[in-house]
Amino acid sequence: MIVLPKWTTGRRRLLPWLVLGALALLAVVLMPALYRQETALQIKTSRQGISLPDGFYVWQRLNAQGIQIKSITPDRDSLVIKFDSQEQSLAAQKALQQILPYGFEIAQMDATSSKSWFSRISFNPQSVG
Repeated sequence: MIVLPKWTTGRRRLLPWLVLGALALLAVVLMPALYRQETALQIKTSRQGISLPDGFYVWQRLNAQGIQIKSITPDRDSLVIKFDSQEQSLAAQKALQQILPYGFEIAQMDATSSKSWFSRISFNPQSVG
């Protein structure tokens, strides 16, 4: 029969609580990232023959007005600008309507239509090649 010192049995009782506490802390830290509502604007041309504005130009003009941009990316025939908050997105939409000349459509994008990593997960097999 093996006799263990008293301090080892105390650690065995403490280990599950430490693991549970670490998992709870991890959940609290990751929860805001999972439920963050990112908003986006989409700039399209409304007439043929008009080219999209340069992303750097748009960033400069909005940044000069104190509007923080998360990212600007071209997407097909449009420019998508992402923001961390709805307030920033609405302020940018108003500013862009004044900054950009006639011939551009500036619209809010739906949260469902945005391409997040979570919406790309699929359990359907896909053929490649």
